[in-house]
Amino acid sequence: MSRILWKSLLLSPAILGATLVVSSTALAVEQPQQVEGQQDTAQAPATDYVVAIADNTVEQNTTVSAQLINPSATQPQTVAVTQVSPAPITVAQATTAPVVPATAPEATSVESLDELNRYSNEGRGDVNSVAQVTSVSQLSDVQPTDWAFQALQSLVERYGVIAGYPDGTYRGNRAMTRYEFAAGLNAALDRVNELIAAGTADMVRREDLATLQRLQEEFAAELATLRGRVDALEAQTAELEANQFSTTTKLVGEVVAAVTDTFGDDVDDNTVLQNRVRLDFQSSFGGSDILHTRLSTGNAQPFSFSAFNGPGANATFEGQQTFNVSPSFDNDVFVDWLAYDFPLFGQARGYLAATGGVHSDYAATANPYFEDYDGGRGALSTFAQQNPIYRIGGGAGGGLTLAFGGEGVLRPSSLTVGYLADNAADPGLSAGIGNGDYAALAQLNFNLGDRVALAATYVHGYHTTGNGIYDIGGSFGNQSAGPVVGTTQANLADISGDGFVDGVPGLLTGPTVTNSYGVSAALRLSDRISLSGFGTYTNATLLGRGGADIWTFGGGVAFPDLGKEGNLLGIFAGVEPTLRGVDAPGVVGFERDYGLHVEGFYRYQLTDNVSITPGVIWLSSPGQNNDNSDVVIGTLRTTFNF
Repeated sequence: MSRILWKSLLLSPAILGATLVVSSTALAVEQPQQVEGQQDTAQAPATDYVVAIADNTVEQNTTVSAQLINPSATQPQTVAVTQVSPAPITVAQATTAPVVPATAPEATSVESLDELNRYSNEGRGDVNSVAQVTSVSQLSDVQPTDWAFQALQSLVERYGVIAGYPDGTYRGNRAMTRYEFAAGLNAALDRVNELIAAGTADMVRREDLATLQRLQEEFAAELATLRGRVDALEAQTAELEANQFSTTTKLVGEVVAAVTDTFGDDVDDNTVLQNRVRLDFQSSFGGSDILHTRLSTGNAQPFSFSAFNGPGANATFEGQQTFNVSPSFDNDVFVDWLAYDFPLFGQARGYLAATGGVHSDYAATANPYFEDYDGGRGALSTFAQQNPIYRIGGGAGGGLTLAFGGEGVLRPSSLTVGYLADNAADPGLSAGIGNGDYAALAQLNFNLGDRVALAATYVHGYHTTGNGIYDIGGSFGNQSAGPVVGTTQANLADISGDGFVDGVPGLLTGPTVTNSYGVSAALRLSDRISLSGFGTYTNATLLGRGGADIWTFGGGVAFPDLGKEGNLLGIFAGVEPTLRGVDAPGVVGFERDYGLHVEGFYRYQLTDNVSITPGVIWLSSPGQNNDNSDVVIGTLRTTFNF
């Protein structure tokens, strides 16, 4: 054997081993094809599947890659389907995969690729489009061979039943369920019924009616369920529309800035610039209730009229203006009103006040245009704003209004009762809800037609020593919360602090019980002229001392929208609360003269939120004493509402 042949035989095993290694490596490198499809699990005889699931959270779609591993094939066959529902993930029923042949199959057919491309592009139309198509042949998810296609084509295209969307799908990237088909069938039934009701029954073919009847029978259960669901949804929607309300709070603000001065022989007051700010946070929990949380501040101290003649007549509460009603004279901020107004049974309404409540909050005052709840858009003075009977007492308490009347002569009217306590928060012996100052009100209010309003009011009050009668619940010891209307004598007030009622020699101060009877009326002559007036008599029982009589009355005329929409001209005249008689031992005499209060003002609306009001108040015989010279109060008031 030659040397070359011998060496070849020695190298043959090495060459054979290297050849086998290279061949196996080449086979291992070959990778099977992967195709995206629906989450599915399929099995075939002598075939193993390995399934990997990837969750695409952005497009809310699930891709399933099924890899077929068959050692006997060079190119394994794969299965691909489309995801049925975006969420939750539902595994579709598995189908039996065909047995993979030993030899490699041909490349994927053109039809399979087109189908895969169509499935992958489903639902990519214009998502913002809301227009619909009325041709079944445009729908990509209904096949022409389906019986449903034939039924829809016959009904939709002949009778104009709406189905599908411009991208050629039913939306949802999936085939119709029986309930979805029932929804389309229900639309077809409604359309045919409309044609029959419109007298065009001859347009409906007998064959179509038979088809509809067959469809109704086949989908009876789904139609019943669908209509039941629609009825339930309509009921729930109606309930939500009736009851849905989100808790809201809005701010209603008012800023008053006024330049004012007094003129007269016996007055020494100076010209002042005063302000008052009210911020009312109005919260509602159901749409028909209001919780008032009002912050107030100001520096509007009333005039003192300090040069008056007569014993104890060096001050009076006449001529006070609405911006003088403030809890502070040095711009300190207070919660001056916290109250809740809410509906009760029927047409009844309730009112609860934790602080700062007054009777006019819940009782009608029958003084239109002049009344502005001591705001900056009505009359200048507290007297012209409302009958002084509503100024008796105030503070914390509640009220109830029972409405009656309706159409006809007797328009919506009411019976109102209420109770307010001055020192309801004070646990002292002569304080609290029942032991301190209080005032109980009862009122009948009538509206006759749309032009006449009448109110008959009774107020029973108790006033401890040192507190005025017409003080809206304020303590006389706090000047900013003292009486807001009437003379010093009518309020049985002791300004000097000597234990006697100022201006009534010999009349000791002490607890007083009052019974007040008032009437108020308003008549609207036209849309541009309104008349209103009131009168009140108060019988005061001076416990352990005797009795007294107090009178007040007034009336005015208002001209709304004079010169411009929103403007108001008002003229008012009357007598503020005046002590006319005293039956008590030791009283030697006092001045009991009637003093007139005449007021005129004109509110000019600059903008929707800004108005200016020049006005004049004339007081004759102030302090119910003819010896005192007349007083004229001039005011230029600017009001900002927002």
